[in-house]
Amino acid sequence: MPDLENLFANNREWSERMRAADPEFFNRLAKIQKPDYLWIGCSDSRVPANEVIGQLPGEVFVHRNIANVVVHSDLNLLSVLQFAVDVLKVRRILVVGHYGCGGVTAALENRRHGLVDNWLRHIQDVRQKHRKLLAACTSTSARVDRLCEINVIEQVLNLAQTTVMQDAWARGQEVFVHGWIFGLNDGIMRDLGITLDGKCDLLTAYDSAIDMIAAKACNCGNDSA
Repeated sequence: MPDLENLFANNREWSERMRAADPEFFNRLAKIQKPDYLWIGCSDSRVPANEVIGQLPGEVFVHRNIANVVVHSDLNLLSVLQFAVDVLKVRRILVVGHYGCGGVTAALENRRHGLVDNWLRHIQDVRQKHRKLLAACTSTSARVDRLCEINVIEQVLNLAQTTVMQDAWARGQEVFVHGWIFGLNDGIMRDLGITLDGKCDLLTAYDSAIDMIAAKACNCGNDSA
């Protein structure tokens, strides 16, 4: 299996480079992790969580799934969230989507892919909820971009309404939830204008962020994000 041998060789080279640049790197890495950030993002292989925000291993706690969806019955995500908030005491949770997301595109176009369609049903619900906003876009690529943005905002609200976050905020824990989106075509992260901290009114902040997307949709006669 030469392809797997290449991976082991790459790993050894990486380890040597890290040691050469910082002899104490792995000693620090082996200690208890104390990240400030929880990243909830898409499984897409083109969006490596640590690298795109310039953080080293050990600095970002990560959960990924197709199309960065937050479902209140997803015990995998909720377990990661609870551990990050209650045990690791992260201060910032980054819900990160990306333009050109295949899951969002499939949900928008009603394409069938098999079992994953049941997962993407959550995004189809978002599409139906905002169908008038999306209809204002005059190109398919612009509709995909807007739905990618809207999906992040919806997931930020879903996350903020979980019992984990509500309990953390009720006991006065300082933890922020941010909605961001990553551009595959330029490598730039964009703030979608929604940050929740338990002190602001969740629905007011949500409505404000959606209004920003709606204004963008009314001016999306081209394909730019």
